[in-house]
Amino acid sequence: MAARVEIDEDNETNKGSMWVLDQKLDQPMDEEAGRLRNMYREKKFSSLLLLRFAFQSLGVVYGDLGTSPLYVFYNTFPHGIDDPEDIIGALSLIIYSLTLIPLLKYVFIVCRANDSGQGGTFALYSLLCRHAKVITIPNQHRTDEELTTYSRSTFHEKSFAAKTKRWLEHQTFRKNALLMLVLVGTCMVIGDGILTPAISVLSASGGIKVDHPHMSNGVVVLVAVVILVGLFSLQHYGTDRVGWLFAPIVLLWFLLIGGIGMLNIWKYDSSVLKAFSPVYIYRYFRRGGRDGWTSLGGIMLSITGTEALFADLAHFPVSAIQIAFTVVVFPCLLLAYSGQAAYLMNHQDHVVDAFYRSIPDSIYWPVFIVATAAAIVASQATISATFSIIKQALALGCFPRVKVVHTSKKFLGQIYIPDINWILMILCIAVTAGFKNQSQIGNAYGTAVVIVMLATTLLMTLIMILVWRCHWILVLIFTALSLVVECTYFSAVLFKVDQGGWVPLVIAAAFLVIMYVWHYGTVKRYEFEMHSKVSMAWILGLGPSLGLVRVPGIGLVYTELASGVPHIFSHFITNLPAIHSVVVFVCVKYLPVYTVPEEERFLVKRIGPKNFHMFRCVARYGYKDLHKKDENFEKKLFDSLFLFVRLEAMMEGCSDSDEYSLYGQQTLQSTDGLLNNNGNSTSSNQDLTMSSVDSIVPVKSPLHVNSTVMSSSQMSSHTETDELEFLNSCRDAGVVHILGNTVVRASRGSKFYKKIAIDYIYAFLRKICRENSVIFNVPHESLLNVGQIFYV
Repeated sequence: MAARVEIDEDNETNKGSMWVLDQKLDQPMDEEAGRLRNMYREKKFSSLLLLRFAFQSLGVVYGDLGTSPLYVFYNTFPHGIDDPEDIIGALSLIIYSLTLIPLLKYVFIVCRANDSGQGGTFALYSLLCRHAKVITIPNQHRTDEELTTYSRSTFHEKSFAAKTKRWLEHQTFRKNALLMLVLVGTCMVIGDGILTPAISVLSASGGIKVDHPHMSNGVVVLVAVVILVGLFSLQHYGTDRVGWLFAPIVLLWFLLIGGIGMLNIWKYDSSVLKAFSPVYIYRYFRRGGRDGWTSLGGIMLSITGTEALFADLAHFPVSAIQIAFTVVVFPCLLLAYSGQAAYLMNHQDHVVDAFYRSIPDSIYWPVFIVATAAAIVASQATISATFSIIKQALALGCFPRVKVVHTSKKFLGQIYIPDINWILMILCIAVTAGFKNQSQIGNAYGTAVVIVMLATTLLMTLIMILVWRCHWILVLIFTALSLVVECTYFSAVLFKVDQGGWVPLVIAAAFLVIMYVWHYGTVKRYEFEMHSKVSMAWILGLGPSLGLVRVPGIGLVYTELASGVPHIFSHFITNLPAIHSVVVFVCVKYLPVYTVPEEERFLVKRIGPKNFHMFRCVARYGYKDLHKKDENFEKKLFDSLFLFVRLEAMMEGCSDSDEYSLYGQQTLQSTDGLLNNNGNSTSSNQDLTMSSVDSIVPVKSPLHVNSTVMSSSQMSSHTETDELEFLNSCRDAGVVHILGNTVVRASRGSKFYKKIAIDYIYAFLRKICRENSVIFNVPHESLLNVGQIFYV
């Protein structure tokens, strides 16, 4: 006798596969032995997979952090070394900086604050938006909280978390301040995307001059520029195609710098290991005074790349990141810096090229090649992080619409943004050719990194309170320790603002103005839509024909509103004598989640009586989802619409009373609530513009005409078939996409800065950004733009 057990497996590693297990029941089996054997196999497999992820993470996550030994000591002592004891003090600072910031803070604490595996400042912001009502665009609906990816926790009313939540939600100023903090952090990450390739490639190229001391610095800069042009020109291929090279290169790099460091410690001066005692930090500051304090700007470069580590978190489990850092990255970096310090103890005048001069002559050129390759990988990591965080900002209405290209079929997060790529390349080349040396670029780099870290610390404080619900003492300890270390570094880089530190501030200020003005215009445009939306009483007053000729076809009216009838519709029908037989209001909105599952993407609702043939469809996306040129979007929208009609008819057919003929009544969950295309009825939260009318206006259904002849199930089936045939015929007649072209202008009495922001900056951004018709992939022959102007 045999039993056949079928298990459907629907996970990331084996989509849609089926496991079949035949078990002979007449043969006894040692269940305990079988269970232990299966547990062993599972554990072995997961361990091997974790090690593989840890290996792959080296190439994606740790390239930037790993190339810091190329330039740290030179930027710490740009004017030379006065006392050998300073080398020990600087090494001690590097050791404890690596321990406190990348190891303890980021790898073991901040990385745990990911949004379902997504990292970066906007991932932290999306977590906060789900746990507190701090999002500045009020387009959220109660049904959004029922998404499977919309994870949130609740807390007691009198708890510290609840008090913090109320304090944060109480004033609009606090919400805007939180958004500004996120935008500042984002702009500094963009600055990292410019400065990391510049300093990494320029430092790696500097190895040529060590072997050829008479070569001019201009040749080194030219080589760096050529490498940068090649790097940015290859971005459109995506990291998936060349990513298999990254991990071996970075692993080889770490093994090389770790091995060279061990050799130099043994060969030159093993006494540098006493730098593990923090006493030498105190002696360093006491001896160096202000110069010792400002040298922290150079020490700061030893921990650059930690923010990119968090931003590039998406493709690897946190445990793999932790294994890679503790087993490979951390010990190799400590050996590399200790080896350079040992070499400098005997060659203090070589501090400018400390890394390359400490390499044994027999392996100099192989190490130079690997160093250049590692610098390119490090640059790739920060460029990818920049693309990722701009995509998140774009989804949350904080960046102008730009073209986003999905470069990988395997990984959702691997994207390419052409416009941003070329802007980064131009700015990166300008920084490299303008400064021509590592010192000033290093000053700029340190400024950008420390500001990002400060922003992350403040966001993490709120995460620990609202999401993790930690005790306030733990929150205070984390915040205080982080701020003490990071504010110390920040005070040091302030002394170097005039020596190159102004660069990231200028770049960040430019991007901040762009992002804030765009967000301000987006919010104002949404508020205009909300305040000027048409009441349902007006629609009902027009009658089934809407007071116009109903021509065959389907009109898709795109709107930013998830509820109510938009002003663009009334503007359209008062200027044209006809409207389509079927009208669907389409709202595409992004939610503070990393992704929305396909089966939960579309929500459909009927507006008004059946004979109006008006519907609303809300398409929901997460900040990682790509609303690309998708010919299936229209098909999926109509599939959801047809499914809604079927479910509506089925639910009517199951009723024994007449109350389902009154559309808008609370008893009718299928029409008053929103249905997702998985067939599940969600919250019956009514539109504000409809609730006062729909619930009191009875609409005679065609069902009543033949109610004495047909049963309820026959009537619902008959009605469903008629409406589906009607929808299909209208679809075959043609689909027209109606988009609003809203022009925003500052009112006459506005302040001069508001006029500059709206009439010039926002207008310019609207002019150069991508059109909505391109994003929605609307054919030109089916596009109808409706213009309107509003003043803010």
